[in-house]
Amino acid sequence: MRGTKMLFQEKAKQIGLVAKQSGVSIKTIRYYEELGLLKASGRTEGGYRLFDADILSRLSFIKRAQSLGLTLAEIKEFLHIHDQGDLPCEHAKVKLQEQITDIDEQIQQLLVLKQELQRLLLTQESTVENIEQVICPLIEQN
Repeated sequence: MRGTKMLFQEKAKQIGLVAKQSGVSIKTIRYYEELGLLKASGRTEGGYRLFDADILSRLSFIKRAQSLGLTLAEIKEFLHIHDQGDLPCEHAKVKLQEQITDIDEQIQQLLVLKQELQRLLLTQESTVENIEQVICPLIEQN
């Protein structure tokens, strides 16, 4: 039994090593574990978390999915599907399409904002009669 425990600990990675190899902070790894994105496979006799060898690919997936604008809740859903033995690709396609739609809407909103800013910069400031009641006429004009 003791030999099995030693063998397990040799294959498992301590949280500090995982943080170093993945570039993800220990605090973030603990947070992901708290959210259910990661699962420690055990602890050392000293109480340090141990993770299976697949932890690095899992963290890499989380980081990549976040860089694509996916939320941790969405990522958790994908990981849950994966943990059940299925590929979450169809779910991911739906989420990525939603992300594209959101980006298109944001682009439209930014274009409207850009036009408004350009209009403000092109108009001349009116003379201010009561300077104490106005902060900046350029911004306050409609």
